Amino acid sequence: MSAANLRARVRAEMTEEIKTVARRHLATDGANLSLRAVARDLQMASSAVYRYFASRDELLTALIIDAYNEVGDAADRAVRPLTTPLDKWLAACHAVREWALANPHQWALIYGSPVPGYQAPQDTIGPATRVLLLLGATLAEAYEKGLVEAREPITARFGQELEPIAASFMPDLPARAVADTIAGFFQLCGAISAELFGQLNKSVDEDRRGFFDYQMRAAATFAGLV
Repeated sequence: MSAANLRARVRAEMTEEIKTVARRHLATDGANLSLRAVARDLQMASSAVYRYFASRDELLTALIIDAYNEVGDAADRAVRPLTTPLDKWLAACHAVREWALANPHQWALIYGSPVPGYQAPQDTIGPATRVLLLLGATLAEAYEKGLVEAREPITARFGQELEPIAASFMPDLPARAVADTIAGFFQLCGAISAELFGQLNKSVDEDRRGFFDYQMRAAATFAGLV
């Protein structure tokens, strides 16, 4: 292995170690990350950590991108062996929920309260839209196969606002279907956050997966998949 390759490998390993420690801090400190605290846990000088991440925001961005890609990968894996749009929609939603339950602090980072003073860069947009676009692709497939009945177009002003989004991100879907996809995605995020943040306590305690499936089927019905 060349010296350059060795340095790159060491740098990649240290970068991952820093992010692993930072994720542990998410569990105790939320998004209030401190590079000094991370450096202390790694028994490194703060100046050494700054060679890998120039600021707290840069580290947050790396954690956010990783989280979005992890949940996107989970959804992709879930739908890969399936053939029908409804099955794909439900499988993607359940995969996102299962990832969130296993990684609640990462979920809170990407779908919880905004981090004060943090402005997400353009780099986060692609990873952030993966699950949304997967649901859109699922709905587009249903339209292509004629599984969705003709639906009334949106006449409200927001329908016009969604048209350029449809053209840019979901060109195979009408604005109505884009609205249905976004609404379904928000229902997905809201259902998971309600469960994670204790809003189902003493109401649905024993069969939360069943209640979640009920909600996602309702979202699918609203989108025309059922």
